[in-house]
Order: sequence, then structure tokens, then C-alpha cells
Amino acid sequence: MPNRLANETSPYLLQHADNPVDWWPWSPEAFAEARERGVPVLLSVGYSSCHWCHVLAIESFQDELTAAYMNEHFVNIKVDREERPDVDAVYMEAVQAATGQGGWPMTVFLTADAEPFYFGTYFPPEPRHGMPSFMQVLEGVRAAWVGRPEEVAEVAQKIARDLAGRQLDYGKAGAPGPEELAQALLGLTREYDAARGGFGGAPKFPPSMVLEFLLRHHARTGSEGALQMAADTCEAMARGGIYDQLGGGFARYSVDREWVIPHFEKMLYDNALLCRVYAHLWRATGSELARRVALETADFMVRELRTAQGGFASALDADSEDPLTGKHVEGAYYAWTPGRLREVLGEDDGALAAGYFGVTEEGTFEHGTSVLQLPQDGPAVDAERIAGIRARLLAARAERPAPGRDDKVVAAWNGLAIAALAECGAYFERPDLVERATEAADLLVRVHFDAAAGRAPRLARTSKDGRVGANAGVLEDYGDVAEGFLALAAVTGEGVWLEFAGLLLDLVLDRFTAEDGSLYDTAHDAEKLIRRPQDPTDTAAPSGWTAAAGALLSYAAHTGSEAHRTAAERALGVVQALGPRVPRFIGHGLSVAEALVDGPREVAVVGHPEDPARAALHRAALLGTAPGAVVAVGLPQAAEGGEGEFPLLAERTLVHDLPAAYVCRHFVCARPTTDPVELAEQLGAVRP
Repeated sequence: MPNRLANETSPYLLQHADNPVDWWPWSPEAFAEARERGVPVLLSVGYSSCHWCHVLAIESFQDELTAAYMNEHFVNIKVDREERPDVDAVYMEAVQAATGQGGWPMTVFLTADAEPFYFGTYFPPEPRHGMPSFMQVLEGVRAAWVGRPEEVAEVAQKIARDLAGRQLDYGKAGAPGPEELAQALLGLTREYDAARGGFGGAPKFPPSMVLEFLLRHHARTGSEGALQMAADTCEAMARGGIYDQLGGGFARYSVDREWVIPHFEKMLYDNALLCRVYAHLWRATGSELARRVALETADFMVRELRTAQGGFASALDADSEDPLTGKHVEGAYYAWTPGRLREVLGEDDGALAAGYFGVTEEGTFEHGTSVLQLPQDGPAVDAERIAGIRARLLAARAERPAPGRDDKVVAAWNGLAIAALAECGAYFERPDLVERATEAADLLVRVHFDAAAGRAPRLARTSKDGRVGANAGVLEDYGDVAEGFLALAAVTGEGVWLEFAGLLLDLVLDRFTAEDGSLYDTAHDAEKLIRRPQDPTDTAAPSGWTAAAGALLSYAAHTGSEAHRTAAERALGVVQALGPRVPRFIGHGLSVAEALVDGPREVAVVGHPEDPARAALHRAALLGTAPGAVVAVGLPQAAEGGEGEFPLLAERTLVHDLPAAYVCRHFVCARPTTDPVELAEQLGAVRP
């Protein structure tokens, strides 16, 4: 019989709706039930594409005896961390503080007042590798709860006090300048893996936001070292198994230092961020590899993650059914052997593909299988022949059982995708990608944005199948969606997207900002947790703090709003504090700081829409590498209808009856130009 999760919209929660565990969603009613029964709460947090979340579910949550014990002695709450990042953040902070590490699945035991007193992540069904079994943990917590209640209460209250007492004072720091950015670059250089690209050891994550900082730093300073680290890392990832050599798109991370063996889940946010990075690398260098990867990743998002409503799904699972064994295993959809290549391609092309993609008899993955990659020493082959091989392998792979898809539309991650697709469409003359970005933006406005009369407007965190979720948007939703809308406005010349971005950012100023200029992850009127989450660090995606800072800065450049500019500068105090010390974990903040130091530059392009000269200037403006430059395009002020939606276009006229571009920086404007080459020079563009 389905439990209480059956009516939820989260695919992750729905995966557990038929468990014998009597799951509750996160709700006041669940805690009231715990209080009434006098039992602790077992909080289990995960997400749908998490491999070990699936393992824990199969081993323990689907086991009748384990479920019966959980139901008798606990109130069990299941949370999708992607729907409730605020809940996840609060208790993950407690887990990391207590154990020194974190991850998912996350298992936390709470009092009826939501105070945590025991923590963990994955627990096996039997004791192994020094870990207790899940049942041993349950029995131990139950024994402590019954036998030592005063001790449990004291521990819970102390942890809650410690968490509540953690206050950030980063808002007091001033905005970062060139010195802090240079120190951050030096810190990254020390951690750089010169032999393999990327930073640190295994597991190795795609450093998308750090790469964006390196590209912007190169654009501003001319640092060849910064560009080299970015370009070499991008090439290493694109050649590795972390990149899908057949279908495009990136896996979550590499389990090794060489980018060979991925953890196979594919996340929307990773692919949106990396798509944009590779597009910007092409913009800076003209790299054909960067162009190919950017477009293939964009096409992957549209082909495999786009929903029927026009938004983008959150993720693809790591696991799928192995057609040979019938078991659900990690990577089954993506792995190959030389024999399977020959079955699809024949002897000659199969042998060629094995050499070209690094597929060996020993295998690079599990059970003699290999993940496709592009070794540096692979054979030189005819591009047309390889294209045919790729197409045949992709068609054959499509016959395999596909990984599951989390169809939940997350506002923040769709904002990232909108920005990436809009820019790729503009750079590579793919209007279809701009259309997909516009459709996703339309969905966010129609479904996620609630501006009903009589109550404060808000942005919802998620939707599924066109049905809005119940959870309020957090700061990253407002910041990333505003960023996507600003990018779409620059590409399309439709000022309505600038207007929507302004609405979202006004809400950031009103509902998420502290008096000292620091930012909270949740709104002032959000559900009260044991601590109001406030995390400025950039991890897998931009933190809400730095995402909002970037959007605020761009919006201020578009509009001249001193309030938004000041808010951005105050928020960037966190970069001054963290950038020189931990640059890998504030990459997006460093990128925004580069824009702040450079201006950012403001570009207004005026002319009639049908005039190809305006299109040439607009393209040159978008291809400019000046960090964070904002672009407005439209009719000249003097033209009919030219009063327009972009403040940057005010009083901008044609020059000698020709379309013209105006570039301003730090309250100083360059001479207007009608020449795309001159405009490119003003914006530091390296013309691909």
C-alpha cells in the first residue's frame, strides 16, 4: 500500500512511495506525530539520480523487517535535497561538523523539535569496512532514546545552539580588487594538476566556475597562465570518459584523477555551466574542440533533458539495466567492450573504434568494460568515417534500457540552462537553441512565478509536468533565473526579460538581504528551521549568494541602479574574504569580481532589426570577452517606438544614418562606432 509520498511531485519521493517504510514528507504534521508518540524522527535526504541512495533503498527501505522496525520506533521523513536545499543545507552542516564529511544519502536522527542528535550517510545492511549496519544504528539510537533521554536532549540542544550561533561576517569586508583576484589565481596555480588538468586529486569534479574565472581573468589581464589552465582542463575533460563521446554532455564527476571513469549521473546544472564555459573558451580562442563540445552539450540538454512543457529536467540516473544480466548497475548504458563494438560496427570499424575510443580487452571500467574516451595517442582517422561510427554506436546504444530521468524542473538550474542555450545559439548561429531558452524562460514565468494580487510575489523552486511544487524558491533560484533572463535579454533584444530579472532582484533586496549586506539562502518569511541557512561557497553550482551578486551587478550595469550596484558590492565582500584562501570554492564569486573590477562594460547597439549592419554589431558585442559586459540592442532613441525597454539605449542614435554601438565603463564612454572590428577591439574580443 502506498505511503504518504504517493501524492508528492518529486520523482525521488515518488520512488519511495511504495516502500514498506511509512514515510512522511517534511511537514509540521510529521513532527507533531513524533511528539505525540514520543519517538525520534529519522530524516533521510537524497535525490533521484544518487547511486548510493538507490542502494540504501534496495537494501534497507525495501526490506520488510527493517521497515517494520523503523515504523514502530521512529517517524520517518524523506526529503528530496533538490526540492528542499534549505533543509539539506542545515542538516548537512551538522553532519559535516560532527563527522568531518558529508554526502548523500544523508541520515539524521532528530528530536520532535527538529534538533539533530545523531548523524550519518549510507549504512550497509551488514557491518562492513568499520561501518555499523543500518539496523545496528537504528537499534543504538532507539536504546539511547529510551535509556538515556536526558543525554540525548542535551546533545540535541547543544548542536542546535552551535548551529544557530554560527554567524558570518563576510558582509563587513569590502569588495575585492585586483590584488585579491591575483592572489586567487596564485592559489589555484598551486592546486592545479598540470599533468591531467583540473584541481586536486580523486574524485575530480569539473571546475566549471573556476574555469569561468580563469577565462575572465585572462580577458582582463592577459594572463597566459590562466588561459592555459582553463584550456588544458577543458581539453582533458572533453577527451575523458567524464564526457559522453557519443551523445554529448558531462557526467557528475570522475572517480579517478585522469577523467577516465565517471560517476555516470548527468546533472542539468553541470551541463549548463560547462556548456557556457566551452562556448566562452571558443569565444576567447576559436578552439574547434570547444565549439564542438559546447554545441554537443547544448544538443544533449535539449534532446535528453527537455520536458514536454519546455523546461529542463534535473538529471539522468547513474544506473540502468544491463541488457546482458538484467540487473540495474552503474554505467550499463555507457560502457562498451571490443566485442560489442564489433557486433555493431563489424570487424574493421569495430577495431578502429576500439583504438580511437580507448576500448581495451582489459577494460577501463568494471567487468572488462570500458568507458569511451579520446586518448591523445589514438589513431589518426578520417573525420567522416568517425562521424559514421559515432552515429551507429549512438543508435545502437539507444536500444539499451535508458537511465531513469528526474523530470522535476528546478528553477535555478533552468536559469543556468537558459543562459547557456541563449549564448550558444547566438555565438554559433543556432536560433533553435535561443528558442529553447525562450521556451524554458516562458515556463518559469508562467508556472514558477506567482505574482497574485494581495500577497507578496514569489518564485517557486520546482515544477513537474507543468504543476508547480509547494516549496518556495531559495536565493539560488532568484539569482540564477535572473542571470538566465539577463542573458536572454542580451541575445534577443527583448526587454521584458530585463524587466523580469529586475522583479526577481528586487525580491532579493527585500527578502534575502541582511542589514550588513550579506545574503541568506531563504527569504525572511520562509519556514523557520533550527538555523537560517547562509552558505556563500560555490560547490557544484553557484551559491545563491554569488549568483545573486552576479545578477545584481549586471542589472545595475543595465539600469544604472545604485541600490543594486551597492548590494552587489557588499555581497562580494565574501570574495575578498574567501578568494585568496579557498579559490576553488568561490569560483563564481571570483568571476563576478572580475566583472566588477572591469566595470562591467555597458554596450548599447542601436539600429533597425532588419539591417544586417546592426546584426554584425550585435554579434561583435556578444563575442566581446570583457568580463561580465552587458549588452542591450534595439531601435535608436529617435526612432518610432525607440523609447524601448533598455535604459542603456536612451539617447542612443544612429551615426551618419548607420547602426552604431556605444561602450561605456566606469562612467566614461568610448566614441560610438559603426565598425564591428573596432567594437571588438573595445571589448577585448579575440575574433574566432
